[in-house]
Amino acid sequence: MSLQRCKRSAMSKKPEATVETLRIARLAHKGDGVVESEAGQIFIPYTLEGELVSAKVQGPRAELKEVIEPSAHRVAPVCKHYGTCGGCSLQHMDEASYKEFKRQQVVDALASRGIESAVEDVVVCDKGSRRRAVFAAVKAGHKVLFGYHTAKSNRLVDIEECPVIAPEIMKAVPGLRRLAGEVLPRKGELKFTVTTTQSGLDVAITGLGKNKDKHYLQLSQGAVENDLARLTVDGETIIEIRPPLLDMSGAAVPIPAGGFIQAALSAENTMGDLLAGGLKGCKRVADLFCGAGTLTFKIGQFANVHAVEGEASSLKALDLGLRRAKGLKKVTTERRDLFRRPIVAKELDNFGKGYDGVVFDPPRAGALAQAQELAKSPVKKIVAVSCSPASFARDMRELLDGGYEIKRVVPIDQFLYSPHVEVVALLERSA
Repeated sequence: MSLQRCKRSAMSKKPEATVETLRIARLAHKGDGVVESEAGQIFIPYTLEGELVSAKVQGPRAELKEVIEPSAHRVAPVCKHYGTCGGCSLQHMDEASYKEFKRQQVVDALASRGIESAVEDVVVCDKGSRRRAVFAAVKAGHKVLFGYHTAKSNRLVDIEECPVIAPEIMKAVPGLRRLAGEVLPRKGELKFTVTTTQSGLDVAITGLGKNKDKHYLQLSQGAVENDLARLTVDGETIIEIRPPLLDMSGAAVPIPAGGFIQAALSAENTMGDLLAGGLKGCKRVADLFCGAGTLTFKIGQFANVHAVEGEASSLKALDLGLRRAKGLKKVTTERRDLFRRPIVAKELDNFGKGYDGVVFDPPRAGALAQAQELAKSPVKKIVAVSCSPASFARDMRELLDGGYEIKRVVPIDQFLYSPHVEVVALLERSA
């Protein structure tokens, strides 16, 4: 073996695992317990601040073996798969600690940008309220596994229960597992995105590739047997028995397969109530990154709205929903990539005839370019919605430096028992 290969082998070799007794100093932003050791930080999932634990340590990561001295805030998990399924990581926290952990995520993100602002208590959705689940399916010998991956692993947990998702999704799992068994390739896995709608379940399968053509009959029959509203495979509609409709502030919107929606209806309603308050008095509102109209229809109840979105399928769904909607103010739409071509300050002003309110709800990357233009605009009121506290704080910094004031910051939890948290902020331009 050459010297260079020996060096590469030594560099890639993992450190030996050791079982150690450790004290948890604090929690990291993803919920793992942090141990401060002489060798550096060690991260241990499923632990709480102050706990003494036994863990199998390998480098900076460790596997929890035993909780020797449990925290007073530790509770029994609500799911039998907790600890193996990678979907949840915070079921061992009591309610008060859980809410404060999520609120602190937002506080810390703002502080990292030098922003001191009051952050309200987290609004938490109910168990069994998540209306979309993404499952994986794979063959394991003669058995079909259908469920979620374990954390940081390709191993699949064949789920029998999930207290987070809507009951109708969980009820459909046995039938979807059977359907997966009929069409799964010998190697590889399929992804099932399952969404509850007013018309029944909307199921989008990806990963079948060329095998799709030879399985049309089984797929169609499976959709009928499971009473699905629609079944799509790799973007192609196999069968639509009923248009899959979502209620968006009273409008029935036919959602695109696998397209963006708010995970929980209660969270969407909370966002709608917040923006209605934050935009009070506005007559012309721009809804940026509008998707299929998650917030557009709410705004249209009290103001003229221009909805802007880059995804053609989402905009098509919004247009179809507008045809069904009644009692709205004027709603116009525009397809535009706001990352590459944000609405600039002059457009927002439109010689004094532009928008007096703006809502933006971007993907996880945030809306830096758009925030910079808003900071230069005369728009009076802004409602910012974000699924990433880090990019949210960065965008808030731009707006504050441009002369806006934060009036409210409200975290919303629609991904129960995960470290993820949404944020809604209401801003007004300083006098």
